[in-house]
Amino acid sequence: MRFSEAWLREWVNPPVDTRQLADQLSMAGLEVDAVEPAAPAFTGVTIGLVQRILPHPDAAKLRICSVDVGQGDPLQIICGAANVAEGMRVPVATLGAVLPGDFKIKRAKLRGVESFGMICSASELGLAESSEGILPLPADAPIGEDIRQWLRLDDHCIEVDLTPDRSDCLGLAGLAREVAVINRVALTAPVIEPVLPTSDARFEVTLLAPDACPRYLCRVVRNIDAGAATPIWMQERLRRSGLRSISPVVDVTNYVLLELGQPMHGFDLAKLAGEIRVRMAEEGERLALLNGEEATLRADTLVIADATKAVALAGIMGGAATAVGEETRDILFESAFFAPVAVSGQARSYGLHTDSSHRFERGVDPQLQAMAMERATRLLLDIAGGEPGPVVEVSSQAHLPVRESLHLRERRVAEILGLTLPAETIADILQRLGMAVERLDDGWRVTPPSARFDLVREVDLIADIGRIHGYDAIPITHANAASATKAAAETAFDLDRARLALVDRGFNEVITYSFVSPEMQALVEPDAQTLRLTNPLSSELSTMRTSLWPGLLQAASYNQSRQEERIRVFESGLRFRITEDGLQQTPGIGGLVLGSRLPEQWGAQAAAVNFYDLKADVEALLALTGNADGFSFVPATHAALHPGQTASIELAGQRVGIMGMLHPSIGKKLDLDGDIFLFELDIAPIATGVLPRFEKISRFPSIRRDIALVVDESVSYEAISRCVRSAVPEMLKSIVLFDVYRGENIEIGRKSLALGLILQSSSQTLEDNMIETMVGRVLESLATELGARLRD
Repeated sequence: MRFSEAWLREWVNPPVDTRQLADQLSMAGLEVDAVEPAAPAFTGVTIGLVQRILPHPDAAKLRICSVDVGQGDPLQIICGAANVAEGMRVPVATLGAVLPGDFKIKRAKLRGVESFGMICSASELGLAESSEGILPLPADAPIGEDIRQWLRLDDHCIEVDLTPDRSDCLGLAGLAREVAVINRVALTAPVIEPVLPTSDARFEVTLLAPDACPRYLCRVVRNIDAGAATPIWMQERLRRSGLRSISPVVDVTNYVLLELGQPMHGFDLAKLAGEIRVRMAEEGERLALLNGEEATLRADTLVIADATKAVALAGIMGGAATAVGEETRDILFESAFFAPVAVSGQARSYGLHTDSSHRFERGVDPQLQAMAMERATRLLLDIAGGEPGPVVEVSSQAHLPVRESLHLRERRVAEILGLTLPAETIADILQRLGMAVERLDDGWRVTPPSARFDLVREVDLIADIGRIHGYDAIPITHANAASATKAAAETAFDLDRARLALVDRGFNEVITYSFVSPEMQALVEPDAQTLRLTNPLSSELSTMRTSLWPGLLQAASYNQSRQEERIRVFESGLRFRITEDGLQQTPGIGGLVLGSRLPEQWGAQAAAVNFYDLKADVEALLALTGNADGFSFVPATHAALHPGQTASIELAGQRVGIMGMLHPSIGKKLDLDGDIFLFELDIAPIATGVLPRFEKISRFPSIRRDIALVVDESVSYEAISRCVRSAVPEMLKSIVLFDVYRGENIEIGRKSLALGLILQSSSQTLEDNMIETMVGRVLESLATELGARLRD
């Protein structure tokens, strides 16, 4: 919200300077982003009257103007502007004047004719970025007066960055109310009286979607002056608020929007047919908009229509077919209340963002429409004349918002703010904020004003009391409270430690959006039920992720396109999955590796990362549970992974994660080069680990026996390991897999695994016969359960 300080001070004029005013607004929760001068510095520019114009003898585009600037004899000034005319009042930079950019006006000779000044355009005075011709001034502009003083250009433009809940301050009236309350000074609002109709002209209204638009007002104004110009005082207020002047009708609606916070619209009455119908759009219905674009409407879009067609996107933008033009003589003013939930996100979904949608999405005072209509009517009549008809209002009381009263406890104010305020002070603050206050035994019953959509809980009232009293006036205190700390279980899986472990292994942590594009989500988990956002930041961020992989893949793509060849990234965060029990937010940790196994160096040959490199990283994470041997990697399938290089990570038969190589077709769609390996773990199932226990080191020597087994390709080392451990659980200390062989002397479809068995007893030295017995038990178990045989 951008506004003129001088305009604000017409409503409320506290005894503070500009800097203090900005500080007050920021401390009240209305953060001031910028304070800028209303116009750049310039001097020596006065109001002049063009008395006579003669052609230049040697230049067809130049003219010799005689200009009265109230300093005796008229000045001879050469001007090339096409719109200069006799009898026109204009800004004149006299000799010695300094214009923006330190441009000094000196006596000059143009094509042999002397010029003693310059007639200025708006852009030359810094009042516009560009302009066509000189700046025309009203006929009542006083000749000879300094234009800077006459236009009150020694003003400031203040820009406030409002939080979405403070829609009541999206108009000067709301900001002025806040300033008045903070400074305990009177608020002097303009008197808005009903405009009596002078004609019977009316336009009927039908509400076909009362839940989306429970109140709609319109008014016909006939026979306005099509040649009328917006007064310069209104143009200046619009300019200082960031809007440009267009035409009296449009300027009036914009002025009311800035002043009261109520968006309005003006239709060319001659271009409307039948009646106004507030309805939902028909699927595929088309509407040409004021910005030159054509929108194809959806059935969930609220529109303003006449008897034959849609004429505006409700609360967003009007249609081009009914726009007010230079020849418009009769208009229809519109002032409505649209439910925020009905228009929220609609503008963005059509690639639009307007001042109207910005306000309606956040909430407009549902009691403001009639006042805005009367204000706009009076302003237009003063500028362009006309014959107003009666105000036509159609409302659905059942669908209008009703402000419920809140119970504010006096003790709760002290508990939250940390100080005790007198009851009279609390009631006074609330009443000055426009709330209805009723005293109760333990506090107050408070009814917020209709404009304050943000006041829905007791704590909201307390926040208002604190900010108006002044956060800087709240003393610093140190709270005393009994606390009972609860230490984390020793067996808990420490996510922070897991993140550090991955960093130690060469990974970089990334943080990506929790929402992704539907296309990316479909690539990773095409069958997953996803949560679609009704108000997304963009179409590419419209779906809540069910996996961490979309963000990791986008991070990999971003880095690889910037010539990063070795990528190792991970992320921890929530996934959003729809189940039979509703939406589940599950924490997880996932990672991606791509490129070479090791950084380029002389001590090792270059080799690409593979499935087992990532498996080692995952096993390092699982080891943090203290139960590394409890996890198993089981061949599996996944829509996004290569069918031959995918493993389900399981604990006690329950899947706790997945890992594997990204399917090449998906990598191609994402323009990723090389083999990409991914993993993802659910944190909840592994949250409780096993507490490590000390075991006394045996004083008896360990014995190693090596065996070479031939097994089917489908038999995993993990199955072999489990079988060996179950055969001699009391003596086996560890197993070493030191060779895997396929080739000559090994049948097709089988493989050879060489194992080192480390055997040790805690009570005796193992003898050869005991060792042979244990090895025999191992071989018998392997043969029986897995069909393994000793390699010849």
